[in-house]
Amino acid sequence: MSDAEVEFEWLFRTEFEAVVRTIYLIVHDRERARDIAQDAFTELFVRWPKISRYERPDAWVRRVAIRMAIRMLKREGRRSALERHLDPSSAPQPIDIDTMRAISQLPAIQRAAIVLFYFEDRPIAEVADILATSPSATKVGLHRARRHLAQLLDEPEPAEEVTDVS
Repeated sequence: MSDAEVEFEWLFRTEFEAVVRTIYLIVHDRERARDIAQDAFTELFVRWPKISRYERPDAWVRRVAIRMAIRMLKREGRRSALERHLDPSSAPQPIDIDTMRAISQLPAIQRAAIVLFYFEDRPIAEVADILATSPSATKVGLHRARRHLAQLLDEPEPAEEVTDVS
């Protein structure tokens, strides 16, 4: 096995399940999340000679997977069907059911931002990079998502701006 193949295999083994989890939290379907992650890693493998030289190939594959997930949700127009069939018991970690249902009602891009920032504890700059937006657009999107979540959960709207603690 070549060095490049060993590096790819190591990245796949260390990042695949994390990418699946991220995508699951966006699409709320474990099998679709695995399929999307597999497709993203296939894209990575095809482009590995170039992507392997990037500083963060793991961020590249996560970004590709998130874009695939968002496109899938838009293309199929099945967001409402996915929300109705949400099975919180199959989530990788215990997550509040009401919060997950509320998150599932957000637009896909806001869902992705919420997952990356609050569930994966990624800094604003990294969330912005993964979603291919500016840090200020990411902060605005997170603030809007939090306001929408507060309404859905019948809680007071957040007054503070999203701050990056990392």
